[in-house]
Amino acid sequence: MQDGPEPTAWPAYADPPGSPRPIRRMFGPVLALVGLGTTVVRARYGHTPHRPLMLVDGVLIAGGFLAAVYAGRRTGPPARIAMLAGLYLAGSAFAVLVGDPRGLGGLAYPIIASVVLLPPLWTRVIGTLAAVIEVALSWWLRGAPSWDVALLLMFVAYVLTGINQLSRTVAELRAARDEIATLSVAAERARVARDLHDVLGHSLTTITVKTALARRVLESGAEHARAVAEIRDAERLSRDTLEEIRATVSGYRRASLTAELAGARSALRGAGIGARLPLSADDVRADLREPFAHVLREGVTNVIRHSGAGACEVRITPTSIEIRDDGTAAAPPRPGTGLAGLTERLATVGARLDAGPLTGGGFRLAATATQEAET
Repeated sequence: MQDGPEPTAWPAYADPPGSPRPIRRMFGPVLALVGLGTTVVRARYGHTPHRPLMLVDGVLIAGGFLAAVYAGRRTGPPARIAMLAGLYLAGSAFAVLVGDPRGLGGLAYPIIASVVLLPPLWTRVIGTLAAVIEVALSWWLRGAPSWDVALLLMFVAYVLTGINQLSRTVAELRAARDEIATLSVAAERARVARDLHDVLGHSLTTITVKTALARRVLESGAEHARAVAEIRDAERLSRDTLEEIRATVSGYRRASLTAELAGARSALRGAGIGARLPLSADDVRADLREPFAHVLREGVTNVIRHSGAGACEVRITPTSIEIRDDGTAAAPPRPGTGLAGLTERLATVGARLDAGPLTGGGFRLAATATQEAET
């Protein structure tokens, strides 16, 4: 959005459907009636021998003003210029015919119409020229300048143009506010969907692995204590997942890289996959810990679900994290949701995501910071 209407830009009008503008819609008729009424009063009670000409000119000005303000808004620049030219001619006709420069006060109406139809700079220039012409004619015909009409024309040209520009700027700001609100809703929906994918994908995979292990132990009739331990872990993980979902929906969930390391070690062990993980992640840059936690969660989940791997290794440096496995799957099916969400998260901290099969077999998922942390 621009900072405001350009001084040389032609006004465009496209009111949203169903948005009434009663004040603006009544402005033209009220102003036209006031002008016509003033002309009638002057013709009836004023000391002028040109009453019929004054009345005809007043009707032409009022009618031309309404036509220009309402019909001109829906036309292009050539039609607007033609309408305004006729209106300026009507506004100056009485003064020219009777030789009274004070009659140029009727130019206030075409100048008001110009505020609506012409670029702001054009309106100011025309208003200034009309005021200069009025002063010059009054000086020439009467021997003294008529400042009151000149000031009226300048006031209309400059003040009303400023008010119109301010009104259009406010309308643009309102439209921008509505657009920002729409984008905020869309961003929040994307955040919730991304976080729920991260939470449920990993947690449900781990719960499935643990309950399947417990089932196999119970079916074999041995190590009941281990089966009970796995069921307890699944129960605890279910409760933790419920809390994470609540935190996700409320917007307070923050992933912990240390907690994800512990969870990954437990999930891989439960799935029967050998795990080589660092003991801590204290050296990781502070702004990278949360997005790296999501990378670790997504990578380990994919290893358990898709790879068929027997071993998994996690390498962590202050600015990178890498998950490797020795599985046979070239890539997880439907990688779009999880990897797309990781790409979005990493982009916010200046990091990139790399994923693909390894030459000797297996799969690699890595995230690397591409810029220094902001100070």
